[in-house]
Amino acid sequence: MRLSPDDRPSRFQKAAAQPEPSRQLRNPPKRDKRGGGGGGKRRSRRRRSLLGGLFYWTMVLGLWCVIGVGGIVAYHASQLPPINQLTVPKRPPNIAILAADGSLLANRGETGGRTVTIGEIPPYLPKAFVAIEDRRFYEHFGIDPVGISRAIVNNLRGRGGVQGGSTLTQQLAKNLFLTQERTAARKIQEAILALWLERTYTKDQILELYLNRVYFGSGAYGVEAAAQRYFNKSARSVTIAEAAMLAGLVQAPSRLAPNRNPDLAEKRAQLVIAAMADQGFITQAAAKTALTAPAEVPERVGAGSVNYAADYVMDVLDDFIGAVEGDVTVLTTIDSKLQSSAETTLVDALSAQGAKLNASQGAVVSLAPDGAIRALIGGRDYTKSQFNRATAARRQPGSSFKPFVYLTALEKGMTPDTIRDDAPVSIKGWEPENYSRTYRGPVTLATAMQHSLNTVAARLIQEVTPKEVVRTAQRLGITSALQPNLSLALGTSEVTPLEMTAAYATFANGGQSVLPYVIREVRQTNGKVVYARKAAGLGQVIQPQQLAMIDTMFNGVMNGGTGSKFNIPGWQVGGKSGTTQDYGDAWFVGFTAKLVTAVWVGNDDNSKMKRVTGSGLPGEIWGKYMKAAHAGSQPIPLPGGLWQGAPKTIGEGAPVADARVPTAPVQTGNARTWTPPPPQEKNFFERLFGG
Repeated sequence: MRLSPDDRPSRFQKAAAQPEPSRQLRNPPKRDKRGGGGGGKRRSRRRRSLLGGLFYWTMVLGLWCVIGVGGIVAYHASQLPPINQLTVPKRPPNIAILAADGSLLANRGETGGRTVTIGEIPPYLPKAFVAIEDRRFYEHFGIDPVGISRAIVNNLRGRGGVQGGSTLTQQLAKNLFLTQERTAARKIQEAILALWLERTYTKDQILELYLNRVYFGSGAYGVEAAAQRYFNKSARSVTIAEAAMLAGLVQAPSRLAPNRNPDLAEKRAQLVIAAMADQGFITQAAAKTALTAPAEVPERVGAGSVNYAADYVMDVLDDFIGAVEGDVTVLTTIDSKLQSSAETTLVDALSAQGAKLNASQGAVVSLAPDGAIRALIGGRDYTKSQFNRATAARRQPGSSFKPFVYLTALEKGMTPDTIRDDAPVSIKGWEPENYSRTYRGPVTLATAMQHSLNTVAARLIQEVTPKEVVRTAQRLGITSALQPNLSLALGTSEVTPLEMTAAYATFANGGQSVLPYVIREVRQTNGKVVYARKAAGLGQVIQPQQLAMIDTMFNGVMNGGTGSKFNIPGWQVGGKSGTTQDYGDAWFVGFTAKLVTAVWVGNDDNSKMKRVTGSGLPGEIWGKYMKAAHAGSQPIPLPGGLWQGAPKTIGEGAPVADARVPTAPVQTGNARTWTPPPPQEKNFFERLFGG
């Protein structure tokens, strides 16, 4: 086939079919999506689709995480009591035991100290805890995300050891409601409880609760207990340096205790002081002063023995106030100076001579003549033995029991001048001997007591009968069971040092029987008095004439007898030593019108000492303590006076010094005339219980 001319394109038609070059460049043709021209658009759409999917699944995953965390929180929250029933548990009550002058002797109870309020302590004390434990305390809502983040970063960087990020509120929640275990479950519950605390209480209330509940080591819960434990002062009186040391202590109470690791405690306190200054809680000048004068832990004088007295207070407190529901303050009769002096005297004597004499223990009881306990030492070292030998140890009193025999004889009509034979004696096979193994022949009762002659005491108890001696001792205050046998005259029935001291107080106060007491008053923290001791006595149990006679015989012991080395110049003093036959117990008991004191020395296992007598080590302790206790005091005569009817020398001419010199008002009537007590006179127990 051939094309005709009409079928062929003309030159102009060809030109029209060609596109313009400039238009070609300005408007390039679109590429097919399936070819190279549409690839960029496809990638962009793919990215948008991928990001959209990632966002979607992230939201889904996040939602499930929230649901999961919420479920975990809800589960652990369900393990807690209902929030509307949640209350802060009561703090265990504290019993603050005070000396007679108001100084603190000891705290008893689980906390070791009483509750304090924010208003009664220095403002820098609570701020010290905020500075070192939770600087954002007043800004967060119980949980501090900033603090937690900072702790995480510091832990990852390894700075300053492992940090927890717990707020004070969280720490309080843990102390109030939770255990000390370190688990995720406990941390979740801690956070929930912290939020509840922040919603329920003000910041100051939370801080006050914290200060009264946090543990400071050594059995001290709360800042008051810690201040007393470490600085022997109230939290109201601590310095900035002491406040910083207390605040630094809570991080690790055992490791940072200032009485154990003073260097570590001081380094930590320096960090606290710097933090307080950095946050403007104290001035730079105050910080500098605190750093140059760091806190010091003073030596606890008498810290051991006061616990014996405090234990005795706790033993009898229930009898006066019943169960203790809240903090109370107990004002006692203890004289802190006498308590410290008695402890020092006893411990020093046993330290110097105890090993040589095989004497390991001792006890001291000191009473005012009305029965008020001034000092109570129950042993050599409370930290090693809490057994109170002053109140609970029943030991044989030896010859210190003889005055009850002599008093019974006086009440039967005898006098200090009555003669009895000091010679070997045998009573139904019992053959007591004198300590010296020598005999004086006929002697007066005053001489027999002055030189502690066993034979005369044995003859007397046979005459007056053991039952009558038991009645006399019980009437004067001996409460232990006494065996009414002849050997009772030599002190074979066991008694406690407190009983003996109380019974001897009757000789010092004019013949009035007393009950020893240690509590004067009990107050609640709001000042309400829940108990106040009223003056009370058990009445006259020794007639004046017999009292003057027996006190004169006691005075003879101190003037020329077994107690002559321990006399107190200027004072009318009575006393009696006591030693058991096998040297298992040694006593010295004596009195003035101001003070009545008993000293016992021995061993807990009843083993023999090396010939320790009552006029030896116990007498030395008694004399040193009593002379110190009377130093600077104006001498006071014994209320019953001394007997006026005896010559100045008795027996074999043995001098009795001024024992018979009238040094007190003369008793009316004939001093030698004896008026027997009524046959129905009630004994001690009948008077006490109204029988």
